[in-house]
Amino acid sequence: MTDTNIDFASTMEKWAAERDAENKENRANLLAQLRTLGLTEVTAEYEGYGDSGNVEDITLQPSGIALPSELSNQLDDFAWAFAYQQHPGFENNDGGYGTLTWNLTKDSIDLDHADRFVDSTHSYHEGL
Repeated sequence: MTDTNIDFASTMEKWAAERDAENKENRANLLAQLRTLGLTEVTAEYEGYGDSGNVEDITLQPSGIALPSELSNQLDDFAWAFAYQQHPGFENNDGGYGTLTWNLTKDSIDLDHADRFVDSTHSYHEGL
């Protein structure tokens, strides 16, 4: 029989802690690899809506350094996961978008994020 006494808050906290640990590990691994290549900054543009999304573009500084395919995929995944950790569910409905800027020298990430939403104003006039 299915257990119907699930503590959703605890489950969500557990998942958040797991995501946080995974992001920290991936961040440390990526930081070492990107610094080894001589990179100083990564900028990732991401967007999501309608229950899906992805990283649209990644810019590297200094320019002219090419990432191996596997490292590029790992960086895409990290940028998405990091943005998602800060704004879970932003890809749903009207979605959201943003820019992640990672200063590799300082190991500091700035996240500029916007959520889209539909707004309406309602008026009702009776017996005018």
